[in-house]
Amino acid sequence: MAITKVWIDDGCISCNNCEDIAPDVFEVNDICEVIIGADYLKDEELIKQAAEDCPVEVILFDED
Repeated sequence: MAITKVWIDDGCISCNNCEDIAPDVFEVNDICEVIIGADYLKDEELIKQAAEDCPVEVILFDED
């Protein structure tokens, strides 16, 4: 299975965890955003780790 979509649900606290784990996928300024054009295949394990480590559990992804 491969990740096809990544998004941040409401409730992000901008803790920078996701950016620390997967800086090619997530960018945190005032809010966390998924970087447009990020390579989900290359960073699949990091995306999953960021979602697992998110303290408010708002990093979501779809797999096919």
